[in-house]
Amino acid sequence: MASNRKKALAAVAVAASLSVALAACGGSGSNNSSGNGGNGGSSSSAKGGGTLTYYIRSAYEHTDPQRSYLGVEMTNFSRTVYRSLVAFPISSDPTTSTTPVPDLATNTGTATDNARTWSFTLKDGIKWQDGKPITCEDFKYGASRVFATDVITGGPNYLLSYLDIPTDKKTGLPIYTGPYKHTDAGQAAFDKAITCNGNTITYHFNKPWPDFPLAIASLHMMDPYRQDKDQGDKSNYQIFSNGPYELQGGMWNKETGGTFVRNPNYDPSTDSTDIRKALPNKIVFKVGEQSETITDQLVADSGPNQGGVTQQAIPSSKFSEVQSAANRTVSVKSPYVDYLVLNFKRLTNLKVRQALATATDDTGWVAAGGGSKSYVPATDIVNPAVKGYQANLFPGGSGDPAKAKQLLQSAGVPMPYPITYTYPSTPTADAQARVIAAGWEKAGFKVTLDGIANSDTYYSNIQQPDQKADVIWAGWGADWPSAITVTAPLFDSRPNLTSKSNGQDYGAYKSDEFNKLVDQAQNSSSLDDQTKYLQQADQVLAKDVAYIPMDIPIFYMIHGSKVLNYTTTAASNGYPDLGPIDVDSSVK
Repeated sequence: MASNRKKALAAVAVAASLSVALAACGGSGSNNSSGNGGNGGSSSSAKGGGTLTYYIRSAYEHTDPQRSYLGVEMTNFSRTVYRSLVAFPISSDPTTSTTPVPDLATNTGTATDNARTWSFTLKDGIKWQDGKPITCEDFKYGASRVFATDVITGGPNYLLSYLDIPTDKKTGLPIYTGPYKHTDAGQAAFDKAITCNGNTITYHFNKPWPDFPLAIASLHMMDPYRQDKDQGDKSNYQIFSNGPYELQGGMWNKETGGTFVRNPNYDPSTDSTDIRKALPNKIVFKVGEQSETITDQLVADSGPNQGGVTQQAIPSSKFSEVQSAANRTVSVKSPYVDYLVLNFKRLTNLKVRQALATATDDTGWVAAGGGSKSYVPATDIVNPAVKGYQANLFPGGSGDPAKAKQLLQSAGVPMPYPITYTYPSTPTADAQARVIAAGWEKAGFKVTLDGIANSDTYYSNIQQPDQKADVIWAGWGADWPSAITVTAPLFDSRPNLTSKSNGQDYGAYKSDEFNKLVDQAQNSSSLDDQTKYLQQADQVLAKDVAYIPMDIPIFYMIHGSKVLNYTTTAASNGYPDLGPIDVDSSVK
């Protein structure tokens, strides 16, 4: 999933193996043994049910379930307004917290035909916020929206590759094109691929998908959606709940956020407190303040900020100030990797790309970002905690501008060679950009820094097919515990590249060699074989210099003193987990 530090800009549910890293780095959500918020833990007299304030720096680009792809957003909404067939439970145990349990379904699914077919039966009594029942057809309609690639953009596209629907030879995409416009043949193919029999929904895939329940629990692409509530692109910020909370007004405000209040038609008997405790009486999401301001407010710890949490890491400029509130901080090694994408429509010369990678000062980048409290250097786009990671796939380090200059000269291009680097602008990101630009210019590049201050549309911008940047910042984390959810969704051109969007393939990378290895991985009968092909595919990416890995972010966060049960888990991607968190009743 994309990362938000905007994934960072984040998008994934973390793997079971990844959760081990989170637990080892403060997965309890606190620097004290109790794991609670407040002054080293809540007192026995503390009473919950107050108002939780959740601070967000950059606006979410989507709240539509089929379009959401930020890890923090999917985590927050899974605990509050969006329920799925299965979900991840609340647990400090890393394996338990990333093992799906039934949510809207009666069990975690039944697989047949070597996991090419999956069936789920819905629970009785599950309802939407207006009291109408959630039906099998709602789930089928939700899945259909993923195929409208010209309207429902930005979200995960695994269904385009896996659902058993024939491919259009001209576009390379499925012949079914979603619920808004389609051919009769396309609709017939979709109706055959997903079937409803009473309360039982069955999915038919064209290849084995043994970890399909993990995909459901991790992402919102399989969530139900009511057809009568669908307005296409106009539904982008609509939230129609089936969880314990509902959004006041029904439409999320991109600039300011929204307030979640109790959903009167939510029936807790159909849910589990192992997934959602729904303890705060109200959750106020506040969008738009800078990380420095958010940190200042939470350090000051007055009024509603006593019940405040945030997804934002403490900026390095505030490290000394937070020492007075050290017992309310947590440091978590995140499941994400930040990386640079090279635009293959512009950087067509391999030696130019090699020169860029060789000159990149990763050591200086990490230092400019705040050092070891903020980042760990990365040498692969796959997080080290995910199966398929390869150490030292890229050299990392401080770069070698002299060697890079020799490569650039041998490329036979005019020098200095002009490039534009696009990234979401913050004071920290600007400092990091200046560091790597200095190394590139020593190697013979002329660098234009294109920092985008309006980062709420950053991912939408870099997904445009006419992208003019040469080098693009991005962040990603595994959608579930396998490298199949990293390199394939980011660089397989077939489900990504359309006339309207580059999907997650921001640099328009297209390689038959890479795609063939992805196919072999997806059709493998064993995890070991799948991993072998994925590692080979990653080596192809490294050979082509499709990306440059930069860092693994550290989530160094702070919360208010009256936040109870403050917890980060593997299931919450290292962010505050709204499943167990509560606020003292004195905070209104």
